[in-house]
Amino acid sequence: MNRVRQLLVATSLLTATVVLAASPASPASPASVADAATSPAPAALGFDLDAATIPDLQEWMNRGTLTSVRLTAAYLRRIHDVDDRVRSVVAVNQRALAEAAASDARRRSGRVLGALDGIPVLLKDNIDTVAMPTTAGSRALRDSRPQRDAFQVTRLRAAGAVILGKANLSEWANFRSTKPTSGWSAVGGQTTNPHVLDRSPCGSSSGSAAAVAASLTQVAIGSETDGSIVCPAGMTGVAGHKPSLGLVSRTGVVPISAEQDTTGPIARHVVDLAITLSALRARDPDDPATHAVPDHQPTDYARALDPNAVRGARIGMWRLPALGPEVDAVMTSAVNRLRTSGATVVEVSLPFQEELAADEMPALLTEFRRDVNAYLATRRGGPRTLADLIAYNRSDPAERTCFPGQELFEMAEAAPRPDDPEYQARRARLSELSRRSIDETLRSTGWTPSSRRQIHPRGESTVCGATTTSSRPPRPPPWPAIPTPPCPPASWDRFPWACRSSRAGGRTPRCSRSRRRSSGSLPHGALPGSSPTCRRRTDRLIVSWLIVSCRVGAARFPRVGGSRRGPAAPPAGARTPRRAGRGR
Repeated sequence: MNRVRQLLVATSLLTATVVLAASPASPASPASVADAATSPAPAALGFDLDAATIPDLQEWMNRGTLTSVRLTAAYLRRIHDVDDRVRSVVAVNQRALAEAAASDARRRSGRVLGALDGIPVLLKDNIDTVAMPTTAGSRALRDSRPQRDAFQVTRLRAAGAVILGKANLSEWANFRSTKPTSGWSAVGGQTTNPHVLDRSPCGSSSGSAAAVAASLTQVAIGSETDGSIVCPAGMTGVAGHKPSLGLVSRTGVVPISAEQDTTGPIARHVVDLAITLSALRARDPDDPATHAVPDHQPTDYARALDPNAVRGARIGMWRLPALGPEVDAVMTSAVNRLRTSGATVVEVSLPFQEELAADEMPALLTEFRRDVNAYLATRRGGPRTLADLIAYNRSDPAERTCFPGQELFEMAEAAPRPDDPEYQARRARLSELSRRSIDETLRSTGWTPSSRRQIHPRGESTVCGATTTSSRPPRPPPWPAIPTPPCPPASWDRFPWACRSSRAGGRTPRCSRSRRRSSGSLPHGALPGSSPTCRRRTDRLIVSWLIVSCRVGAARFPRVGGSRRGPAAPPAGARTPRRAGRGR
């Protein structure tokens, strides 16, 4: 947490000038990032920060009962107060309050840029930013800077989002060693699971998911090659969406493989995912995959959300006995809830899993060397090739404090080149069999989405250096172009537990808004004195997280739960709190 404390203490004179000029004088509006560390606690905002959705926040800012500066300061204060135990944030944007003040000024002049204007967003530390370091968790990249912001960062800024900072990750997105520790990087240390502080948050988007779960940001951006969004989202009990390949640009993101990499949002509420995805989705001249996405994609995914999507849906249940009877009981309970809500659940088994598992890693090794060399060439200074990274890791003892190996780096350096016929055959098989696995299951059962387990809740990975007793359950490699949002239908062994939903055809899903609960005591080991942290409201809408529908039409997301509590004094009848592996 030392890095974050130093950044919080540092005062930007420019930030202070902009905030004082653009914001109404108010004791609740700090003038700098340093002041935010001593500003009123989030509870002083007058609403439950954990439960508030982006539409809630926009409504209150439009009323004038909330400002982006106050909201951003509340998150900065919470990072200062809480993150020394979660260790999810590696850098705070020193201009965050200035960006928030600019948003407030736009709002006062009637120039709001959209639903993300003024909303704090945290970026995984493998997404390029000029103003902050982008390290992929590696000390080798500390003194090397990107020459421009990632394309998706420019999209977020164009939508008015406040870039809050950078989130820790599993170093090199879990693609350095064959025996890594999820959530650990030499730059950020070990990120913990906010629910149970001695357990794994999964990875590699560990900090992104943990920060959202601990209410340190409204939204975070993660990246995924094979489970790196959906695994930590499920393990920390939040919502994460892995978009179809090409829906979101990868330009300016530290790569593993252009054939599988994608980035996507993580949030506490599905409506926030939809709003963020709408801002991120765009064609990028430098990313050919974005031009292969069909033209009919919607521009506003939130309009397509439907809390009744589960009714009449046909859902596939893929049972994996290796996960154990306790997990199977959780899934059976979720199935019963789905059926009660009007869904039909069908038992399925997806073919070609052994063939897919055999081909994936050899293909990724070839693609990693190709893509990381191309990426490093875009940066100023620092290592220029994978061979340079290997040499650096051998020379820096800090890179070997948690796990000594860099077997995947070394295997990638020796892997066949992209023009090798054997590699090309492997990648072709992966693409064909992954699609056939879905399509043949659809044809044989007549169901629409597929639901599969993603996380073993016993994963203990604990902290760096501890003996792990976790076992990685069998699961298939990722399906190219298939969006996969996880949903936590229940908890077990102090963890939220998630399944994964997928939709054939590469089209983007429609999900329902989630709700979270804020009453009751926290699980053992969770953050003391922070009751809104990591809580989940349970109601009939949560089951529709399992539904992935490609129907996009005139359906609008309804206001849920009657009157809503905002920063102003709540009116009569206001809403009250309800009862309570590893990826790459």
